Amino acid sequence: MALIPELVDLAARHGAADREKVSTALRDAARTQSSLLRALLDSSELDENGFYRELTDKFRLAWGGADIAKAAPELRGKLPARIALRYQLLPVAADDDNITLLTYDPFDMLARQAVAEAVPQRVRYEVYTRKGILPALRQVYGIGAETFEELLEGRASDEELDQIRAEEVNVLDENESEEASVKKFINQVIREALRERATDIHVEPLSDDLRVRYRIDGVLQEVPVPAQMRKLQRSVINILKLTAGLDLGEDRRPQDGRISLELGGQPIDVRVASIPTINGESISLRLLGKEVFSLERLGLDEDYASKVRELLALPNGIILVTGPTGCGKSTSLYTFLSSLNTRERRILTIEDPVEHKLPGVNQSAVQPEIGNTFANLLRSFLRGDPNVIMVGEMRDYETAEIAIRAALTGHLVFSTLHTNDAVGGITRLLDMGVEPFLVASAVRAFLAQRLVRRLCSVCKAPAHPGDYSTEYLRSIGFPPEYDGKILRAVGCEACRMTGYEGRLAIMEICMVTPKLQEMITHRKTAAELRPAAEREGMRPLRKYGFDKVASGTTTIEEVMRVTTSDVNAQDE
Repeated sequence: MALIPELVDLAARHGAADREKVSTALRDAARTQSSLLRALLDSSELDENGFYRELTDKFRLAWGGADIAKAAPELRGKLPARIALRYQLLPVAADDDNITLLTYDPFDMLARQAVAEAVPQRVRYEVYTRKGILPALRQVYGIGAETFEELLEGRASDEELDQIRAEEVNVLDENESEEASVKKFINQVIREALRERATDIHVEPLSDDLRVRYRIDGVLQEVPVPAQMRKLQRSVINILKLTAGLDLGEDRRPQDGRISLELGGQPIDVRVASIPTINGESISLRLLGKEVFSLERLGLDEDYASKVRELLALPNGIILVTGPTGCGKSTSLYTFLSSLNTRERRILTIEDPVEHKLPGVNQSAVQPEIGNTFANLLRSFLRGDPNVIMVGEMRDYETAEIAIRAALTGHLVFSTLHTNDAVGGITRLLDMGVEPFLVASAVRAFLAQRLVRRLCSVCKAPAHPGDYSTEYLRSIGFPPEYDGKILRAVGCEACRMTGYEGRLAIMEICMVTPKLQEMITHRKTAAELRPAAEREGMRPLRKYGFDKVASGTTTIEEVMRVTTSDVNAQDE
């Protein structure tokens, strides 16, 4: 207890504003024989580097800053996962006689006792920050390593599949048993994905391993998993299939299902897809939490936000969002519908599938097996007195023709097309067989969209001189007036060393002006339509992205990553 006042003083010098709160947390931890420094860090925001530097000097402890980089998966066999993860101890060096462990609580005697019982070597403890140790532990041991270790020791129940069949499964049940199980391991994988803001989890069997990857901010990142994951492949995949309502006996055909979860009182809908591969079934999980759809979330500048509001105020016509899969088209459509969702409007949607449930909106899912196609549902919708209709995708002439008829009879219609740019939407409709005069009279605007990662606000910094040559910037069409405004992604603990945190949309909006209506009616080509659209005020996709670079929001690399395949990109 004599240590507590010194720790309170030390914490106060490094950012702890409420001394009484810290003191109470430390006394409670001492009374329950819990980790003192874990309680201190949980109770207050600290400058951990400064705090631990002074702590090691004051108590003459070894500082592990130089050794943190030595942590590697090869060392996980030197300290059991159940001890390393329970007490958050990181092995950074080991031989037959000695092992070096990093700890952020050198006063935790329970941890030292557990290590002494499990490790035969002489142990050297070094001190490092919790913010540095925890990510390194995940890299060395992998997610759910302590559960996996117990499973391999045979402590999991052999009747787990039968138990799950007999109960309604809520995978993220916070009150789950402490007993090791495959279900508990899956819980840990999903919880970690949600903590990392992942939108997808991919469980992929390889020839000699089972790989887990998260898609974070649109980019796939491999997740560290315990060694010998392949041993649990069948159990992991079977429980995921069973929980999603898929047929366990069918492993030769793709299957789709859903899991309804709850975490912290928030519902999470999970779309599950199983795909047969030569190494076994691959499972993909799409995580769909409760989201707030607002124009501000799209990150549009004032010019484009004004144009979007102008389009949403129209009484009728078609607004089409174009772009490849995964570019955020559905999010934009949900945002538009949320803005229009008032008591005075009846909104009907046709989706494949329904990704997010919007209160007050009548949403229908396509079911081709019973005849509920886009075209058939849309035809029925016109008899349902809607004000606004959203069609998930215009896939064929029949759907496009009915949507145009709806627009011409006083409805506001939203839909998507798979084209590279906004002007490409015009030629796609003509290729489907829609008459040019109908496109010109019914469509109000084409919006092409991509998603770029947003720079981390904590670590973003000006680009180094020489990072980009003048010749390169000119070759990609980067405006000369923006040359001194380029920022770079650095990487820090706040953004998991990626340099990015979150995403935003970049767009080009092609308004169908009278000039363009005339050109469409005369079947002008895309090569003729695009320059005309730019003269009519359309800002090209890449140019809009470069404006975001100049505003310090994203990087040149991100803009180039999502626009290099655009048609006529050299002109942008």
